[in-house]
Amino acid sequence: MESAKSIAIALKKVHFLWPKATEPTIAMDELNIYRGEQLFISGPSGSGKSTLLSLIAGILAPTSGEIIINDCATNQLSSSERDIFRGDHIGFIFQQFNLIPYLTILENVVIPCQLSKLRTQNSIKHHGSVLNEAKALLTRLDLSSDLWHQKAHQLSVGQQQRVAAARALIGKPSILIADEPTSALDANRRQDFLDLLLDVCRDHGTTLLFVSHDLEIMQNFTKAIHLNDINDCGKGT
Repeated sequence: MESAKSIAIALKKVHFLWPKATEPTIAMDELNIYRGEQLFISGPSGSGKSTLLSLIAGILAPTSGEIIINDCATNQLSSSERDIFRGDHIGFIFQQFNLIPYLTILENVVIPCQLSKLRTQNSIKHHGSVLNEAKALLTRLDLSSDLWHQKAHQLSVGQQQRVAAARALIGKPSILIADEPTSALDANRRQDFLDLLLDVCRDHGTTLLFVSHDLEIMQNFTKAIHLNDINDCGKGT
């Protein structure tokens, strides 16, 4: 049985109710996600997947209940404190990637370290500098150095996706949240990307939360949950 010390994320009796709503979007008795776990999260549209991710990330605060991440009760933090905590400990890969189009690949990748002293320190500790880690991640994610000084808007969808992954992973955040990141890829590119992402997360010991409607890729992960199975309400987005 896993010990309490191995838990990366714990939700306890968490409810979230949007203003003026009559029923909660999230009504969850308990959810434990272990350090280094690669968790696949599925559920129909409106089941509360995005709300759950926002609660874990600290973008939203629960109406009631407790959220513990890396032994910190983030529900007790102020909004600004949650912003700092998120920047230090959580990387994101968004469905639309959200790269800054007029910046180069390298300039996009290093942004999280410009916003987090902890991630900057991690980069320097393990790679000597933030730029060195950015280059190492891009190489690991199979992006040629010939591309590193191109603007983000000049890249293909698959290349943008790998840049987004490198940006999320730089500075070794302990948690990575990926929200439908493979929806724009064909089957071959999707699997190539998954293989790379999961390998890097394993090497870093990163806890991965991967949300997707695509049940064909579920077998790639160490654990899978369907949100309706653990959420008593699941009425929201």
